[in-house]
Amino acid sequence: MNRHRTAVSGLLAAGALIAGALMGATPSAAASSDTPAPLSSFSQQHTQGFWTAERMRNATPLDITAAPRTAGTAATPTARPTSIPPTSPTASSTASPTAFPQPGGAWTGGGAIVKTSGRVFFTMGDRTASCSGDSITSANGSTVITAGHCVKYQGAWHTNWVFVPAYNNGNAPYGQWSATKTFATDQWAASEDMNMDVGLAVVAPLNGQKLSQVVGAQGILFNGGYNKQMYSFGFPAASPYDGTKLVYCSGNTGKDFLLTKDHSLACNMTGGSSGGPWLQDFSETTGLGTQVSVNSFGYNFLPNRMYGPYFGNEAKAAYDKAQTA
Repeated sequence: MNRHRTAVSGLLAAGALIAGALMGATPSAAASSDTPAPLSSFSQQHTQGFWTAERMRNATPLDITAAPRTAGTAATPTARPTSIPPTSPTASSTASPTAFPQPGGAWTGGGAIVKTSGRVFFTMGDRTASCSGDSITSANGSTVITAGHCVKYQGAWHTNWVFVPAYNNGNAPYGQWSATKTFATDQWAASEDMNMDVGLAVVAPLNGQKLSQVVGAQGILFNGGYNKQMYSFGFPAASPYDGTKLVYCSGNTGKDFLLTKDHSLACNMTGGSSGGPWLQDFSETTGLGTQVSVNSFGYNFLPNRMYGPYFGNEAKAAYDKAQTA
């Protein structure tokens, strides 16, 4: 990502983090009352064998810009948080403790996070692209959560969408999981509102097993409040990173005081990290935690700082649609 641009840069393709000027951090204006409401989900089709190791390695960051716009609608918290615990198919492996806080570095521990997180690959028009994502506990056992712009951007849904947990330099140790349907918050689907940059995918079983049976799943929390200790994970692909390894940041989060109501964390991750999970109550020993946000955007004039949407009622509504699909 080039953080010195003055417009909003989308975290797409290899997922370049959105860099917004002070005057705008929301990609698109709301549809008029005469325009039919956009669908908040999209039925996917996947071309078998499309994502070769070479094609995954070559899915490089795209720097997509948009004209400055006003901020969107803030997430609506409720007094009662809703928490879904993590799922682990086997006893979690032990991870070595790592530094806290951490502004950005390779995750050298182990634990469940190594398997639940991965890279997301898709086509956007005639281009191949990549983001990050995470397996989360769900009723169907097959749900991946990512950023809204990693499933839909500039009015078009991405195609050939796959999730590759524990991605390793073109290798897919736990397979490629093809989406059957992708979802976004209603607000992202309608107007690409930066406050609601949340996307999900339901993936098809692989070799007769569901995703959470193979790699496990992190917990998820809605309306959990602000100002928490959190860990952020992703697969940044823009310099100084190359998309080959899982990277993390950790620290005390704050709240965006500019254009959104997002969480804020000191973090130097670059393009490709979009959609990676933010976890609170994270255990470095087990690699399990509770997901409360995803990597979304950064301001060009505030380098080394990441922002992620607040999981409120709107995100929960999208999650409920996906987890029961």
